[in-house]
Amino acid sequence: MFGYSPRNAANAYSKVSMETGVIAADPHKLIMLLFDGAIMAIYNAIQQIEAGKIPEKGRSITHAISIVESGLRASLNKDVGGELAKNLDALYSYMAKQLFMANLKNDTKRLLEVKTLLNDLRGAWEQIAPVKAKQAEYVGTPKDALAPRKSSHIVV
Repeated sequence: MFGYSPRNAANAYSKVSMETGVIAADPHKLIMLLFDGAIMAIYNAIQQIEAGKIPEKGRSITHAISIVESGLRASLNKDVGGELAKNLDALYSYMAKQLFMANLKNDTKRLLEVKTLLNDLRGAWEQIAPVKAKQAEYVGTPKDALAPRKSSHIVV
């Protein structure tokens, strides 16, 4: 009834590990996880097209579109981000359309194009990672890191 399966155990461990990573991640790391998830979903879709696994390909591409639209694109702050946020918004929209067309036509070239774009953005995002020493100065939630430090000394 409850047979042990190494594959099920590995999948459960992977899920718990990912959930723990998301819960403990700072905002910068969360965006990295989104890039990684979208890139992996596209990689899987390419493999699935080549293997003729069309239903699985559809699920992988749908997952990639969801990450691009509901994760990366939705996380943009267009009020503060200015021209860069507007350009990224347009790029994410383009990626979602390319993924949709790749899904319809089983087009690995479009998938590779979007994967390359995501890899380039991921690399740029990785380069602007917050410095660990600066992070150590602040304690609490990510929003606390943006607030000025409060002195524990009372000035009279």
